[in-house]
Amino acid sequence: MSDSFKKPIQILLIGHNNIVHYGLEMLINNQKPRMEVVGSSTSCSNAISNLEGLLPDVILLDPNLNSEKELEAILQLITTSKAKILIFKWSQDSKVYDKAILSGAKGIIEKDSTLETILKAIEKVHEGQVWLDQTSIKRLLTELSQQNSGKNNIQEKNGIDKLTPKEKKIFFTMIENAGLPAKVIAAKLYISESTLRNHLTSIYEKLDVNSKLELWSYVHKHNLQ
Repeated sequence: MSDSFKKPIQILLIGHNNIVHYGLEMLINNQKPRMEVVGSSTSCSNAISNLEGLLPDVILLDPNLNSEKELEAILQLITTSKAKILIFKWSQDSKVYDKAILSGAKGIIEKDSTLETILKAIEKVHEGQVWLDQTSIKRLLTELSQQNSGKNNIQEKNGIDKLTPKEKKIFFTMIENAGLPAKVIAAKLYISESTLRNHLTSIYEKLDVNSKLELWSYVHKHNLQ
């Protein structure tokens, strides 16, 4: 399919700051047909009830971190929505953002990011990549390693042996091409994206991980690079 006939990236905006909200909507809609805003909400709580009708590809979230109820709703949104979720970072406290990423959010955008960076982040998470800086990645890998330290190490070391030859090929191709979109990795393996996802589900289960980030943590912990 040529670029001119690609479906625009459908984006849902969630934010409590009207000025930021309006600016983002203008920025994104000026990119049509590359991407477009299909809906907006002032809170995660309100957005959750409208997700089924909107079916966004990406949710751009400007959270109200002063509301405990909103923080709970953010985690609920992450676990219930099929959309890729990008979060703007306004606070220097990384704990809430780390928790969001570990729960399934796909990226964090710094508050001083350029307009071009915001648009690039939207495109990259839509393609299946995680949008994080190196400092955040190292911190999250350390956190995951600490969380996993109490697990059965013998079982973990034997995890690779549980993989089929095809799964091992996919596993090591993922490692060698870390950061590339799923469609590129699938092409390298001469399989479809859906087939790749099916294999990854099996690999995750056998290695006792739940996401790409946990997979990279597994690789880092066992020096498999």
